Amino acid sequence: MNIVALFKLVPDLVEELEIDQNGTALNTDFLRLIINEFDDHAIEQAILLKERSGARVSVLGPDIEGADDVLYTAASKGADQVIKLTGDFQGKANNHAMARAVASTLKELQADLILTGVQANTDLDGSMGALLAEYLDMPYVGYVSGVNTVDGKVVARKEYPGGLVAEMEIKLPAVLGIQAAEQPPRYVAVSKVRQAMKTATIEERPLAEADLSGGSTIHRMFKPEAGTRAEMIEGSADEVAARLVGIFKEIGVL
Repeated sequence: MNIVALFKLVPDLVEELEIDQNGTALNTDFLRLIINEFDDHAIEQAILLKERSGARVSVLGPDIEGADDVLYTAASKGADQVIKLTGDFQGKANNHAMARAVASTLKELQADLILTGVQANTDLDGSMGALLAEYLDMPYVGYVSGVNTVDGKVVARKEYPGGLVAEMEIKLPAVLGIQAAEQPPRYVAVSKVRQAMKTATIEERPLAEADLSGGSTIHRMFKPEAGTRAEMIEGSADEVAARLVGIFKEIGVL
């Protein structure tokens, strides 16, 4: 089985985020990017499947700052192939554009199973997995928390709201949106990553110019603004109730 895991780099929400002068994007001058948490779980799930079934694992992501570290870390965990997609990724490519561009690369890799994080904090126009499935004409299951392979098929453990869990048998090829791997992403010692830097080769594959249609248009980005209409009502229960009734009458609710 040929498994491909995709990742994207997202802003580290621990850092203080700043909006650029145009007011439509984040200021990237001092922006720290890290691997999307769900994509990290997708890579871990791919490695677990390789350890159980002997599958071949490829990991690929965009050529932006921090990508090499993610790819070498994936190689140190056991990925057989690490690929950096080269192109213009300066914040202009939406998920629709990326899915269309990456789809051709995935066809070349002849992927049987594509794993990606179920969502990311920069998804404004839909999750990558669902869009990839559409452009590749493959089935998609999201919010997956475990995967097994059985007779050329995969059995995915899907989570629903309210604590409900279902097992779904899916014909390959397919795309899965991983919410959580069967175990937390494994820790890799820095020395092992450095060894991978000496032995692993990052393959570069260019992407065609992205078709930016289908994404969202940002007209304004701003931090939450303080309200000016809050009123704290004090007094006994009867006094508070009377004041609330008065307010409701003032605004026309009663």
